[in-house]
Amino acid sequence: MCYLQHVTFGLYSWEMTSPTPIFVGPIADDAPSLTERAIQAIRLSIRNGTMIPGELYTINQLASELGVSRSPVRDALLRLEETGVVKFERYRGFRLQMPGPRELAELFAVRVALEIPAARKAAARATDEQLAAIEVERSSLQAAAAADDEPDFMFHDQRLHGLVLDFAGNQYARAIIDNIRDATRLVGASTIENYRSLVEVYEEHMPIIDAMTRRSADAAAAAMAFHLRQTGLLLIQKSIGGEGTDAVDASQRLWDELVAGPDS
Repeated sequence: MCYLQHVTFGLYSWEMTSPTPIFVGPIADDAPSLTERAIQAIRLSIRNGTMIPGELYTINQLASELGVSRSPVRDALLRLEETGVVKFERYRGFRLQMPGPRELAELFAVRVALEIPAARKAAARATDEQLAAIEVERSSLQAAAAADDEPDFMFHDQRLHGLVLDFAGNQYARAIIDNIRDATRLVGASTIENYRSLVEVYEEHMPIIDAMTRRSADAAAAAMAFHLRQTGLLLIQKSIGGEGTDAVDASQRLWDELVAGPDS
């Protein structure tokens, strides 16, 4: 369903259609600026599927849904454009842009470059309090997997990875990875259902958590490398569009070309 919206640009004015309202709700108040809060709201709408890749949205529409002016929404979208999540269309609005197989491989190259050394560093320096926080996320992942609750599982999956980056001491890396995960989520959220179960993904995280608990830096890095490789290859394969040998081989070639390194 579409609705009619009046648009003014300079001296010109026209009517245009845009998709069904987003219904993201008012923005939260736990971020330092309206722009950051708008980014959080847009990310949430991506993660819960409220905003759909390929649909046309407008800044006015999103600002109205969030209960803020156009300015912070425009700034938030410009920030997200830098990550490839948002694509503007002149005089029309913007769309969420789904990455293709090559873009996914490039995104995972960044994850590999940042998350493997972060796992090594975090394991080596983890405090008892930090390990307790990791255990909370492990328990939440286990509960979500047992309940087959994919949205809750993916929330705690991202929280767990975020904690590892936080404990490594690099907030910029955390922000970069959050943006990347939002982009990869547009492919179809995850590799769940068609490729592996929530329980299998949970079990894949366990070596990372065990290594962190033992403060084994090398084991944590190796476990993170294995997990990222498994997830990345399956997402690339899913983007290519098949489970056959050709899709598997094509995803492996892209991984070897763009991602593979001594730790991956």
